[in-house]
Amino acid sequence: MRGTTTPAASGQRASLAAMGTLIEISTPDGPAEAWLTGEDGRPGVLFYVDAIGLRPRTQDMADRIASWGYVVLAPNVFHRDGRIADLAPTDDLREPGNRDRFFQGAMARVRALTPDLSNPDARLWVETLLAHSGGDTIGVTGYCMGARLSVRTAALFPDTVVAAGGFHGGGLVTEEADSPHRLAAETGRAAFVFGHADGDRSMPPEAVATLGEVLSGAGLTVTNEVYTGAAHGYSMADTGVYDEAATERHFAELRALLDRTL
Repeated sequence: MRGTTTPAASGQRASLAAMGTLIEISTPDGPAEAWLTGEDGRPGVLFYVDAIGLRPRTQDMADRIASWGYVVLAPNVFHRDGRIADLAPTDDLREPGNRDRFFQGAMARVRALTPDLSNPDARLWVETLLAHSGGDTIGVTGYCMGARLSVRTAALFPDTVVAAGGFHGGGLVTEEADSPHRLAAETGRAAFVFGHADGDRSMPPEAVATLGEVLSGAGLTVTNEVYTGAAHGYSMADTGVYDEAATERHFAELRALLDRTL
């Protein structure tokens, strides 16, 4: 199963000031849009979006990572549910109540993105990124439910993924057999950085502790911290839970991780 890339329609460009461009990656379920940003030949970083999806804010974040000297691919992981424009919020998520209302619909597609779908997709994302990047190793970063995808991708590609970040991630430790934390032994040599939200019901203190213990117990290098006072979704400046200090802390931690591994 190979993915091919083509430029998306020019009208799909999300930001006139953006560094990157939208491409399309062929999948068995149809084309998937992806934001490709940075200079070809640079070390590669796979960027997993949050539950809100691929949009100007996440594209801007990918652009910022690319500005550090990387080529970054941010796919529309919800491509089975629609194109970026179809899934984008229609209300300002910074206004009270709008974010909660958006998630009432969005969580259905988050729950539907199970490993039997996300794992084959990950193979296409990594293949596409490696076609643009230099070298045979990459980093991965993920936000919200994207943190789970980050860990799963590290386990799928233990010889390729050398750095994995997860920020305000949820459901990283569950009782299920396919819980992401159970994949620690399969992630090879990846170094991990997690920046958890404070008081996050989807990642309570005991889950944070378990995640750190399991990864460290597998002999992996891990930074596993709670960002005091930062709510779930803290890095998303287009929502009402944005926390600038926590966001800048996450960027600093992520850049240090990528720089020392890639």
